[in-house]
Amino acid sequence: MTELETIAKNYIAAWNEAEPARRRELLEAAFATDIRYHDPIMQGDGHGGIGALIDGVHKQFPGFRFTLKGKPDGFADHIRFSWGLGPDGSEAVIEGTDFGVIEDGRLKRVTGFLDKVPG
Repeated sequence: MTELETIAKNYIAAWNEAEPARRRELLEAAFATDIRYHDPIMQGDGHGGIGALIDGVHKQFPGFRFTLKGKPDGFADHIRFSWGLGPDGSEAVIEGTDFGVIEDGRLKRVTGFLDKVPG
């Protein structure tokens, strides 16, 4: 597995984790302490901010899971990857592409774009 794949898979694992203590461990593995996340509908800073965003997604979409779509790519300290979100075992109803800046193997900045959103 490449470093980019590991980074993207750690990101997806953190967003999928519902148990708060385990999620904190995954946040530390996936994100730099001073992480900044922004997409068209939400933003969060630091592990606490990202954890709150993840908790909100779990409450709004119970039983939904994130999946990595395709292979991540990037260059230098940048990464790009796409994901889907939908009921576990079903087709994604929401899809997006995230762009990140990597520092010491973890995400320091993430800018998210929503590619598919239900009407």
